[in-house]
Amino acid sequence: MSIFHKILQWLDDAAYVWRYEFRQVLRDEGVLLFCIVVPLVYPLLYSWVYNNETIHEVPVVVVDQSRSQLSRQFIRMCDASADVRVACYAADLDDAQSLVSRQVVKGIYLIPEDFATNINRMQQGTVSVYCDMALMLTYKAIYQTAMAVSQKMGAAIQISLSGKYTSREELVTASPLAVDEVAMFNPQGGYGTAILPAVLMLIIQQTLALGIGLAAGTARESNRYGDLIPVHPCYRGLGRIVTGKALCYLMVYAVMAAYLSLVVPKMFHFIHIAAWQDILQLMIPYLLACVFFGLTVSCLVRYRENVILLVVFVSLPLLFLTGVSWPQSSIPGYLQGVSWLFPSTFGVRAYLRLNSMGGTIADVSLEMRCLWIQVAAYFGTACLVYGHQLRTTRQHASERLVYLRKKREVREAIKSKKLSTGQ
Repeated sequence: MSIFHKILQWLDDAAYVWRYEFRQVLRDEGVLLFCIVVPLVYPLLYSWVYNNETIHEVPVVVVDQSRSQLSRQFIRMCDASADVRVACYAADLDDAQSLVSRQVVKGIYLIPEDFATNINRMQQGTVSVYCDMALMLTYKAIYQTAMAVSQKMGAAIQISLSGKYTSREELVTASPLAVDEVAMFNPQGGYGTAILPAVLMLIIQQTLALGIGLAAGTARESNRYGDLIPVHPCYRGLGRIVTGKALCYLMVYAVMAAYLSLVVPKMFHFIHIAAWQDILQLMIPYLLACVFFGLTVSCLVRYRENVILLVVFVSLPLLFLTGVSWPQSSIPGYLQGVSWLFPSTFGVRAYLRLNSMGGTIADVSLEMRCLWIQVAAYFGTACLVYGHQLRTTRQHASERLVYLRKKREVREAIKSKKLSTGQ
């Protein structure tokens, strides 16, 4: 056979593997759910929940044990803010906790009895803030309002005690440094803008691993010997198997990646600065690394349920290890080393720097190099584990063939013996 015919045969076998794997994706409800339905629907649901970046008029209850002019001023200033609304008063903390437990209010302002006394004695006054932590947006509104009011009241008290005579002197006394606070890369200061772009990138890796793992579990459960690779003439070469499987998932996730990285951010008005060409340059190594990572992990899956437990369990830790919600400088060294094993670590960081921070491809060159290293490394591990699976399949096929031959020989021996006895 000429080299040209060998190449055609290799391409034909790889195309058969691709077609077979794609049919399995469409036929298997679990794989179809995680590879197509979840990437389409889950980002919309998650983004819709956190689309309201800020929240206003959060109801709170006040326990005013001081009943002084200063405590009433604190309450009025909190009620006049845009984020908090004083819904009611309570006699003590137990009554206030009852209102929070019944979700009548979302937080408590407890002003102690010695609040005004301490301030008049030139001592520090305290206000206790209790928040319902079920929703971070309400906690942020209640806590930041109390902080802003306390700072404003403190500045007014400082001015009244300073003995200054001009407005300029009073301004310098209250605020020696003029601070203009600007939230970089997150103008709304909200959870969605900060976290959801990272979640979108993590969804690509996790759903890919889930889909490939479920397909592997189905292949093992439907095989007589629990083998991952079926006995078929087109599955006779390692390269065509890995290539065919990878092309199937790359074809599906090329569409999903464009949807998650380009369409969803614009639908929910997340920061979207990068050009599509830069996103494409990032997505090529990221998708390849995720696919080969999923193929490597799939060989460890014996049953369909295992991959769901494994992938879902590590999703939240992987989000923290990207350095989005947990500062990268505070992550211990050994955990940073663990994070380098996952494509999402470098993919999320590069995507945020490109799309949310206005960086260029040159600014994420380190992450791009790491992703290409992962592509090569996980391609090698996928070839190793599938090579082992291929040898195991051939061994089982050989043993089955020997068994059938022996069975046929025994059957023919019995038949010839009966014929000889009959003669």
